[in-house]
Amino acid sequence: MTVWPEKPIIYEINTWVWLDSLSRGYNWPVTLENLPDHVLDEIVDTGCNVVWLMGIWWRSPAARASANKYVSEYRSALPDLTHDDVIGSPYAIGAYQVDENLGGAHGLAKFRQRLRERGILLILDFVPNHVATDHAWVRVHPEFLVLGSPSDLKKAPGNYFSARSATGQLIVVAHGRDPYFPGWIDTTQLNAFHKGLRAMVTNTLLDIAAQCDGVRCDMAMLMLNEVFKRTWGDHVASAPDTEFWTDIIPAVQAQYPDFHFIAEVYWGMEARLQGLGFNYTYDKHLYDLIMDSNVGEIRAHLHASLDYQRHSIRFIENHDEGRAAETLGLERSRPAATLICTLPGAMLLHQGQFEGRRVKLPVQIGRQPYEPVQDELKAFYDHLLAETCHPIYSSGEWRLFEITPGQENDTYKHLIAYGWRSNEDYRLIVVNLTGAPSQGHIRLEGWPDIPQHDWHLNDVLNGDRYLRQGELLDGIGLYVDLAPYQSHILHFERA
Repeated sequence: MTVWPEKPIIYEINTWVWLDSLSRGYNWPVTLENLPDHVLDEIVDTGCNVVWLMGIWWRSPAARASANKYVSEYRSALPDLTHDDVIGSPYAIGAYQVDENLGGAHGLAKFRQRLRERGILLILDFVPNHVATDHAWVRVHPEFLVLGSPSDLKKAPGNYFSARSATGQLIVVAHGRDPYFPGWIDTTQLNAFHKGLRAMVTNTLLDIAAQCDGVRCDMAMLMLNEVFKRTWGDHVASAPDTEFWTDIIPAVQAQYPDFHFIAEVYWGMEARLQGLGFNYTYDKHLYDLIMDSNVGEIRAHLHASLDYQRHSIRFIENHDEGRAAETLGLERSRPAATLICTLPGAMLLHQGQFEGRRVKLPVQIGRQPYEPVQDELKAFYDHLLAETCHPIYSSGEWRLFEITPGQENDTYKHLIAYGWRSNEDYRLIVVNLTGAPSQGHIRLEGWPDIPQHDWHLNDVLNGDRYLRQGELLDGIGLYVDLAPYQSHILHFERA
């Protein structure tokens, strides 16, 4: 039986690009079936305990043809792009079958077993909202789709397309979309209200659950009854009595009890989806606050219930967002990484994040440009992730600390401080997400042993060591003076 870690450290790999880079390096075709051992050992060295293989399902000819219309847009990421580099979107899925270019189902099974031998779990993609325009359901099960009329196609050709069912009937089908944007032209919109679709989705997920340990569900909130009705209005029938996810998640977990569902979710609907059975939900709100350096709102956000936070996924980049080294810069990205890695809940790390890659790669292409490794950033992540693997971050008691002025200024408002405790083991994390030197006193309330001893405070990020008296720590608190974009992770040891 698969046992999920208390603190999932998820490592997202762009599978096609990863295997392409390895194949070029080794000068022979590398697939999921024949990966060298040391490549898997390098995954272990990241400190992750869950791998997300992004984009393993079969990419249809229609998805690739659609992507080829936008070649000029991809050249900013890959100037020497060729026709062979365009592979189509992994979120316009032609079938839930492992693409043979990546090693097929047998290669995935072998890869999963080798991960398990190293204590690492595997998650894959699931896209509930749509499939590719040439998916078999378009021909065989048009009743599973959101259908339109010839007038819809004429009025909004970007949101609809015409196709033929297996009986030869000409139908107008909606492209997948969310209520705020035009349709994704390489996709077909599924009808979340259709009972037969829900049954088919359940069967599809049961097949996927036999191949991995969980799924990351793309745009999971789009299947909520209220959202779906708002998006499609008169094109669909009345909402059913039950939600899409409450029909599906329990049915899958009845056969695979520890199979995890992870929701990509926005619009403040995270708690709603946790309540519907998702084990983890994206914390996009924290991401946005980090990008804005909004320290006050971050601190307010961290007052959410601990149960909610433990089921949140923190990140500063993924395949949908810009590279942290580009959006934040190398210096700003360090305290942001410290924050997401040491908070309660899961964390999502993106391949290339440790090395400081700056190019946000379109998911429709299968090759990445050369970028030099940022050695100092890589060394920083090595120290940070080695620390994050400590059990205190999964089984310890977490608390957010009050900060009071350290000088005659208000720079203490720039700081965020919190700690982990397990018996007499303590970690204190202080981050400065701003470009200003900042001082403050950290009030270590709730740590009963602090006043009874003197303490060595060892900063695990840089090796600095401080001696502090317990009585003073319990009184005015721990004084900190952090330079711009700096962090402390202080390990308390009795002096």
